[in-house]
Amino acid sequence: MNTELLAPCGLYCGVCGVYMASRDNNQKLKDKLAKAYGVNPEQIACKGCLSNEKFVYCEACGIRSCIMEKNYEGCHQCNEFPCQLIDDFPVPVGKKVILRSVPDRKKLGTEKWVKEEENRYKCPHCSDPLFRGARRCASCKELVEID
Repeated sequence: MNTELLAPCGLYCGVCGVYMASRDNNQKLKDKLAKAYGVNPEQIACKGCLSNEKFVYCEACGIRSCIMEKNYEGCHQCNEFPCQLIDDFPVPVGKKVILRSVPDRKKLGTEKWVKEEENRYKCPHCSDPLFRGARRCASCKELVEID
């Protein structure tokens, strides 16, 4: 298990579009994500929230800073969850995932939680991996609905 992908907020980096586009050097996906995030395609680069190469938005994350100050692995260890940082999370879909994912990690433990997140983001039609937020499978082109 790559611990650099264990984002403290509960958004598992292994299924993040920015991480996957960067890892796979997928220029088409980088271009699409750059437009969605309002950055240059060159900024679509990340090796995980806990790595030395983080996406520009993750670099300035207050949740990540809070967890590090408390010396926790993630929000799943914090008795104040959900807090104001979660309430103020700027991406509604991300906030929805956080509110589902953090209790899951607390209940399942990290290893099982990672497996569950990876299995959640597989195409129901062809089983290829999807990134969180995908609306269509890149492999079989079928529409998907996964949160």
